[in-house]
Formats: sequence, structure tokens, C-alpha cells
Amino acid sequence: MFESLSERLESAFKQIKGEGRITELNVAATVKDIRRALVDADVNYKIAKEFTDRIKDKAMGEKVLTAVSPGQLMVKIVKDELAELMGGTESEFNAKGNPAVILIAGLQGSGKTTFSGKLANYLKGKKGFSPMLVAADIYRPAAIDQLKVLGSQIGVDVYSEPDNKDAVDIARKAIAEARSRNKNVVIIDTAGRLAVDEVMMNEVANIKAAVNPQEILFVVDSMTGQDAVNTAKTFNDRLNFTGVVLTKLDGDTRGGAALSIRYTVNKPIKFVSSGEKLDTLDVFYPERMAQRILGMGDITTLVERAQEQFNEEQARKLEKKIRKNQFDFEDFKQQLEQIKKMGNIKDLLGMIPGVGKAVKDIDISDDAFKGIEAMINSMTPFERSNPDTIDISRRKRIAKGSGKDISDVNAFMKQFDQMKDMMKMMNKMPMGGKMPGMGGFGRR
Repeated sequence: MFESLSERLESAFKQIKGEGRITELNVAATVKDIRRALVDADVNYKIAKEFTDRIKDKAMGEKVLTAVSPGQLMVKIVKDELAELMGGTESEFNAKGNPAVILIAGLQGSGKTTFSGKLANYLKGKKGFSPMLVAADIYRPAAIDQLKVLGSQIGVDVYSEPDNKDAVDIARKAIAEARSRNKNVVIIDTAGRLAVDEVMMNEVANIKAAVNPQEILFVVDSMTGQDAVNTAKTFNDRLNFTGVVLTKLDGDTRGGAALSIRYTVNKPIKFVSSGEKLDTLDVFYPERMAQRILGMGDITTLVERAQEQFNEEQARKLEKKIRKNQFDFEDFKQQLEQIKKMGNIKDLLGMIPGVGKAVKDIDISDDAFKGIEAMINSMTPFERSNPDTIDISRRKRIAKGSGKDISDVNAFMKQFDQMKDMMKMMNKMPMGGKMPGMGGFGRR
């Protein structure tokens, strides 16, 4: 995500990082490179120029403290301006109503149906709502089937009328059905087209008029760049939508849509989505995104994702076992499962300051833990609870059962022993009775 833009901005900052003070000359050179980087990222030239003019004005108006280098100051100014360009602060999402109605709009292929499923999953799992999905795409039977599959995966009801060719009627009936089933959120997935056309715009506008939604979310494929911004403007002129959703942020995106869309339509980006997994949906935080674009990482989001998977009772038991040097393979497997639930591994590493750049060219598969899990699953319950009993004959059986070489099992066992030794050492450190590490994470 934004890898090319991040590299170009880093290169631009080199102009000023070695300087002892800010001058009109070095600021002008840096700003020129920043503007070029933004235009190459598919940001409209007018927006890029206004953005860099503000940076230049701020930089020339600043007095550089002895503790802050010109390079550091420029990075901070750019970070603040990037965050402001993308909205400044997190935008509130309105899911209040009886039921609250959320209308999803956008072009075909933008990821509307998948996002609808992700939003239902988010509202159900993280916010405690009881949502219902509505299949209002009357033109593509596959869209109805896809929504039903998504609904079954997350345990959310889907309202559909495959034989009804009146999308407005389907939406009205769905809301009545939601009230009768005590559903407090209705998410309406509307039809998309390959391009903006009058029939589609009339239909979605009529649905809006009929159901009076609390939120109208326009779904944008991030990879379409400036075209997505132009389409958003057309939709907003007709629908006056309440927010934008950026999908496919894990693709080869240059970032132009994310940086330009808020400025162009003056509507906030509310969610960002990556991948097909239904738990890969994040609230959009402009400041955090600005930090990630500038290679500063995003520790706040990383901690929040970890806390979502945190189980206090489980952590307390694990801490006791670590203190007694009884950490075993069953505990290790549980920790792996929690990490996997946090999201894409490479994406998580990219949230750690300085790590994103180091791993950008490394192919890190989400299946990275499969070999380890296969070895643990090939152990007996006794072996998982008693790692020290796993001798050479047991290792051979584990290797055979997991489809691994004996050398892979030996290497894994060695790494596990080293981790236990490290835990033992940490346990002996004076920490005021608090054990650091996985077991103590999130405790207050």
C-alpha cells in the first residue's frame, strides 16, 4: 500500500535531511520533489500544488529548534498536511435508527458486495449490532448468491427476492422484515455498472428517497486512482453520500484516490478495506494513514488489533505457566491463532516503525505458520503438554505426520527451546511482579 509514494517522499526528504537549517532554496527543492511524487501517485496536479504550497509556507514560517533538524521538521509538516488532506480526524459512523439503514453504492467491480459483508461482520462482531443484509442488485444473480454466501459465513441474515425486479420495492420490504426480526441495522447492497449511467443513478437515487438511509457509503476501488475520484464526484452530485470506502488497498495502488477524494468531494473516508477476508476492514484514521505513508508505522492500530484478540483470563493462565517455565506447544499454538486473527502478516509488520520498508520486497505469505501448525498438530496431546519428552523417534513420527523433514522439526524444537529460555530469563528480571511478553499484554 502506497509503497511507491512512500519511496518517492523519502527520496524527497533527502534534499533537506543533511542541511543544518531551513532555507528558501532547500525547501523549494524538497517541495518540488514532493509535488512530483504526488502527481506520479495519480493525485490531481491542482491538489498537489495547493498541498505543497501549504507545506512551503509552513516550512518557511517555522523556526527550527536545536533539538529538531530541518529534515525532521519537514517530515512532521508533511505528515500533518497529509492527515489534513485526508480529513484530519476520524469520521463518525451513524448506525442509530429503528433500524438504521446503510445504503451501499458504487461501480461494478469496486467491491461493494464484499464490503457489505465486511461491514455486517464489523457491526455484529465489534459493535454488538444485529444487522441484516439486503440483496438489491436485481441485475446480477451472482451478486445475490455472493451476498448469501457471505451472510452464512458470518451468521447474518440476507433478505432477497430473486424474482422481484423492483429494487426500491425490495429495499422497502427488507426494512419492514428487519423490524419484524428485531434487526437494528439494514445494509442494502445496490447494483453497480461498468460505468456511470442514468438508469443506475435513477435507481439508487429512488432507493435513497424510499428508505431515507442514515449512511450512504460510496465504495471506491483504490487501484483506479484519479478515475475513482471523478466517479465519486458524479455520484456525490446525485446522491450527496455521507462517506467513502476505499477497497483493495492491498493491491498495487499509487494512493491517488485516498489522497484526493476527500478534497474533491468534501466527504470523509469512513472505512478502508483490503483482501477478501471478512475481518479485513478498518475504520479510516487520517493521521495513522499519513504516518504509514511516511514510513512511520502505525503502532496504535497494531495494538488495537492485538487487544481485540486479547482474552484476559487466558492471558492470566498463560502468565502463570510462563512464570513456572511450563509454556508448552498448546500455548504456542493459541498464540499463533491470535496473531493470525489480527490480519495479514506483512500488513501487520508494516505497522511497526522501520519494519515496513525492510519487508516491502519480501514475499510473506499468510500461510507462513502452516508448517509450524502442521508439526504441532502431528504431536499427541501428551507431547504438546510435555515438550521435553519429544525424543528422536517422536520427532521422526511428527516429521512424517506433518509432511516435513526431520531437520525442520529439529530446527523448530530448537527455536522453541530458545524462546522458553528467553522467557525464563525475562521471568528472573525485576519487573515489580509483572511479567512482560505475550501473557502480560494488555493488562492494566
